[in-house]
Formats: sequence, structure tokens, C-alpha cells
Amino acid sequence: MPNDSLPLLVALTGGIGCGKTTVLDRFRSLGVPCFIADQVAGAYYQDPTFLASIRDLFGNSVFTPDGVADKAAIARIVFADPDKLSQLNSLIHPRVWDDFQHFAATHAASPYVIFESAIIYEAHLDHLVDKVVCVYLGLDERIARLIDRDHATPEQIHSRIRRQLPAEEVMQRADHVILNYEGNPRARQVQHIHSQLLVAAEKKAKLMCR
Repeated sequence: MPNDSLPLLVALTGGIGCGKTTVLDRFRSLGVPCFIADQVAGAYYQDPTFLASIRDLFGNSVFTPDGVADKAAIARIVFADPDKLSQLNSLIHPRVWDDFQHFAATHAASPYVIFESAIIYEAHLDHLVDKVVCVYLGLDERIARLIDRDHATPEQIHSRIRRQLPAEEVMQRADHVILNYEGNPRARQVQHIHSQLLVAAEKKAKLMCR
């Protein structure tokens, strides 16, 4: 259950290539504090304690001679081994969530805060937030964007997409959906959802005061 002592906790999610970053920038422009899970988790690879856990899990083969964790090597292992992926996630997800709660507490004056992650449902974090916003884009357009952005092959992109829940399922489970097609009124959609989230935040605040 969400922490009632914190602002409204809102997850922003969506499949790879759907344009979450652009949508997140729109929420930021409205003054909403935004926490990006991947960026925070990436910083853990500078922490000696975390690196020791990575070494225990994967061995020395995922480290360069100067002791730097090779994220690409780790990715190759976990993409091929669901058990290793689960073990890596068990190291990262609880720590990310603790950091997010601290982030939310430092922004207690804000009506709501956003936790951005592509794997809200896969990581079973949806029950820890008050609302989920899904950014949706059709598969063909996502693939075209990823080919242009990452210079990856269609086969590589399909492999990455298959590791996430189908975008249509995420859309159905979310509380709010932003259709992020080119030419669609993205700003208007964000503003509308922002207004709804402010109402939900006000209701939560009133419950906290009882």
C-alpha cells in the first residue's frame, strides 16, 4: 500500500521507445518533482557495497581489469537468464524504492511526485503507488524510433520489447493513459491528467488530516 504520510505517489510507465522522457519533461514543466529510476540505479554502480554484491552474483567476468562493472556484459547475462535477472532486480528494486520514498519525503510540499520506470508492473511496484500513468505508442512507431535512436536492428529491438509486458496490457491496467503519437496533443493530455492528479492529491491530503 502507498505511504499515507507522503505526497500522492504517481508511477509513469510505458514500453521502451514510447516517449516517456518527453512526457516526463512536460510534467516537469508543470513543477512536478520527477524521479527517474534508471538514472538512480545507474549510480549504484559507483557504490563499493553494491559492486561487491554484483561480484558475488556474476563473478569477476563482468568487471574490467580496473574494477569497473561492465553493464553490457551484465545485460547479456540477465537477458539470457531469467533467474539472474530476478536476482539482479532483487538487489536494485528495493534500494530504488527506498531512495524514491526519501525523494518523495523531501518534496512533501508538492501535491504529487512521479516515479518513472518502464517496469512498474513487472517489478510489482504498482501496489506501492497511488496512481499509474501509462505512455502508449503503437509497436511499429516504437520500433522505428528505436532503430533511429539506438541504431539497433529490428531483431534486437523485438528481443528487448518481449522482455516487457505488452503495451496494451499496461495501458489497460493503468489509471491514466497518454497517447504519444506524433501530432497528438501531448501537452493537452498531460495538463488534463495533471488536473486529475491534483484532485486525487487533495483527497489524499484530506484523508491524512483526519
